Amino acid sequence: MRRLLILVGMTLALTACVPAETAPGGNVGGFGLLDIIWLLFIISSLQPLLQQRMLMAQRVRAIRALERKRNSRVITLIHRQEGLALFGIPFARYIDIDDSEQLLRAIELTDDDVAIDLILHTPGGLVLAAEQIAHALKEHPAKVTAFIPHYAMSGGTLIALAADEIVMSPSAVLGPVDPQLGQYAARSIVEAVEAKSDVNKVDDETLILADLARKALKQVQAFVQDLLEPKLGAERAAEVADTLSQGHWTHDYPLLAAEAKALGLPISTELPNEVREIMQLYPQPRGRRPSVEYIPMPYRAPEDGRGRPSRDRGSPS
Repeated sequence: MRRLLILVGMTLALTACVPAETAPGGNVGGFGLLDIIWLLFIISSLQPLLQQRMLMAQRVRAIRALERKRNSRVITLIHRQEGLALFGIPFARYIDIDDSEQLLRAIELTDDDVAIDLILHTPGGLVLAAEQIAHALKEHPAKVTAFIPHYAMSGGTLIALAADEIVMSPSAVLGPVDPQLGQYAARSIVEAVEAKSDVNKVDDETLILADLARKALKQVQAFVQDLLEPKLGAERAAEVADTLSQGHWTHDYPLLAAEAKALGLPISTELPNEVREIMQLYPQPRGRRPSVEYIPMPYRAPEDGRGRPSRDRGSPS
């Protein structure tokens, strides 16, 4: 609506600025109606690009503010559905090699005595990319903090495990890191084959998948244990690695902060407001009605303590 009003206002302004006489050929003051339509089309086409540039500038300012407050380098790994160029076509994002390349570069550009704050919001992605990122974070000498405002599942959890501290919002979740082969969990493939009484009746492709699944389970478990040993010790790290990587839950199981802390992970729920503000600068694409709406301001408990809005001072009891 605001965009439409802007375009209408510009049209009226252009019309008001030209002389009232009509030039030969039907042009008004040198501007024909077709010229005005083309001008509005160009402005309308450029508007999403300009808005994206403004949003990027806001992100940089917000990240700089958090860096100054915490004396750290702030890196974001945030996967939402973004808008493509000028067309606004949504696409889903996951952790991939491009992410690992950029994140590794950011870590390499950070001095050994500078802390790293990583804001994670992701459903997971490629195991190779997640392991590269996690390994680089583990090797960084200064403190590494993973901030999770909403969720960091699968590969996102794997990356978070490399941090010295995991700071979650009270309702944020981690997830299992058990490997997946295609559409099936590696543990489920292994158990399905082992449940067969006669392995000779299992087709070769399934047997190959089971072999790959066993290797994947072993590799991920060893990697998670290596990440956790400096923080938990060898024995406890092995137990937690088994819990998280060996398919004891479904892959989308939500691991809440209390449960993750009970495992021994270095969990805090004191998420800075600056992290929430940064997340607001990574919106879902526009063009559809939001599913959730609310008044974006904190609500405090009323003085009467009964959990309902206080009545107006001038209203009768």
